[in-house]
Amino acid sequence: MTLPNQRAESTAARPEQHPEFERMVSDFFRSVSFEEGAKPNYKAIHELFIEEGKLIKNSADSPEISGVSEFIESRQKLVDAGDLTSFREVERAAITEVFGNIAHRLSTYEKRGKLKGKAFEGRGVISTQFIRTPAGWRMSSMAWDDERPGLTLPDRYGYGDAGAP
Repeated sequence: MTLPNQRAESTAARPEQHPEFERMVSDFFRSVSFEEGAKPNYKAIHELFIEEGKLIKNSADSPEISGVSEFIESRQKLVDAGDLTSFREVERAAITEVFGNIAHRLSTYEKRGKLKGKAFEGRGVISTQFIRTPAGWRMSSMAWDDERPGLTLPDRYGYGDAGAP
């Protein structure tokens, strides 16, 4: 059913329509990314999310569900302990849908880093929900899953032959 003056918009067809979603996802990835010898800017994540925001890692048997502060604290502990010494994550492709005051961005990503002295890399899909607030668009939740044997990125997600992160 379509109501007058109401329509859903897809930035997959018109990416210029909502550059703020691309900026926010890019800001998130920048805040968690850091090279060896540097430190991540995890505190910047607070500015992107609503206070009650959730981050959900769902690439194991049970999902890891955290609030923003819990997410930051768990990652900061790894960095402070010297376990996570580098990390880089980048968005490679995205499909964004907007309807009124809500939006959803399905992104493919690549990541690489060094954890406990061992290099790792991977890629996967991240689903980010946004809501319009009096202060502007904010993330309300982010959930992701990584590729693994038996689970690979479908071609329809527009991943293509992107380079390494």
